[in-house]
Amino acid sequence: MSSLLETKIAARQHALREQGLLRQRKVLSVDHALKTNASTSSPRFVFEGRAYVNFSSNDYLGLSRVPQLAEALHLGAQTYGVGSGASPLVTGYSDAHLALERELCALTGHEAALLFCSGFSANTALMKTLFDQHDIVVADKLVHASIIDGLQDSGAQLKRFLHNSLESAERLLARHQTSALITESVFSMDGDCAPISELSALCRQHHTWLIVDDAHGFAVLDGYNNADAAKLIDVQVVTFGKALGCQGAAVLGSQALIDFLVSNAREYIYSTALSPANAALALAATQYSTAHPELQQQLLENIKLFKRLCREANVPLLGSDTAIQPLIIGDALQTLQVAEELRAAGIWVGAIRPPTVPVSSARLRITLTAAHAAEDITACVAQLAQVLSRVGVPLVTERQAADEHR
Repeated sequence: MSSLLETKIAARQHALREQGLLRQRKVLSVDHALKTNASTSSPRFVFEGRAYVNFSSNDYLGLSRVPQLAEALHLGAQTYGVGSGASPLVTGYSDAHLALERELCALTGHEAALLFCSGFSANTALMKTLFDQHDIVVADKLVHASIIDGLQDSGAQLKRFLHNSLESAERLLARHQTSALITESVFSMDGDCAPISELSALCRQHHTWLIVDDAHGFAVLDGYNNADAAKLIDVQVVTFGKALGCQGAAVLGSQALIDFLVSNAREYIYSTALSPANAALALAATQYSTAHPELQQQLLENIKLFKRLCREANVPLLGSDTAIQPLIIGDALQTLQVAEELRAAGIWVGAIRPPTVPVSSARLRITLTAAHAAEDITACVAQLAQVLSRVGVPLVTERQAADEHR
């Protein structure tokens, strides 16, 4: 006889499979052609013996494959060892961590920084440590799951405003005595940008903090990702696993905030620190991205090319101007079918389904990088148009797709 837990697990997995929502890992391997063929610049990997062009990576600047950064990681491991060995408050905090924190502060204008092993842990630690049942927090409707989880754990009252709506945010700020407003710089599933300057002005008017999850904007977006960021944003969460191509995250803010988190954030106090080698790598990646603005420019050119080709083929995008280019299909099973047919053509695109996105908004999440070659972007769009037509997904204009999503 099966136990209660075994029965529950089996029933839940069966239901997810029937709905096209079952998640499974896939073992990917290195495409060794990348090492021997310099003309093959697009990111690729091998799955079950076949090579695929990767249009699912958040490695926006292609830094994960830069030889100088591989050397920086090697040197960091030789210098500090491969692990930190303890939590930051025991013996896990080194001069490698301090150097990275100081560099991040110099870039953004914030007074202090605190490192975490992932963006998820940084967000949840910040939310559940900073807020409690006495706080009212307003947040964009589409903020990341890590923010929602942290706020739920904190006990704070959460009020959601309509996505990127200044009017909706202002109504909530006027109605409640709020502690903070939370948004993202670039929204991970829609690829659009928050009106940071306008939200900052609203927060100043209502004497509340502005907290920005900058995971998908840091080192990519112009504007507030510079030494003036602290003038607009009270707390900025940056991650190293996107544009910097490595691992880890940081909370940036006032010295008082960081001191408070050091003393009270359980995720920080009771976790082994980010390895010093990874901190040294993140520092090198930050400096490399700053020294090579042509990577950001190449990314912008690739985004423009992709969008132009999609317009010409009537492929229905949402109108994002960032590296994240969503194509909403709606039905989860049909979204999986389109993704599988693209894979049959050697193109790997993410099929994003509920609960990551709302029901009936399953989508392809196509991500572009500075490393993609023009011919691979052209091939991707051509195959995409063919598959959508063959599967029966309506081909509409970009404006129609954006209007329908609103």
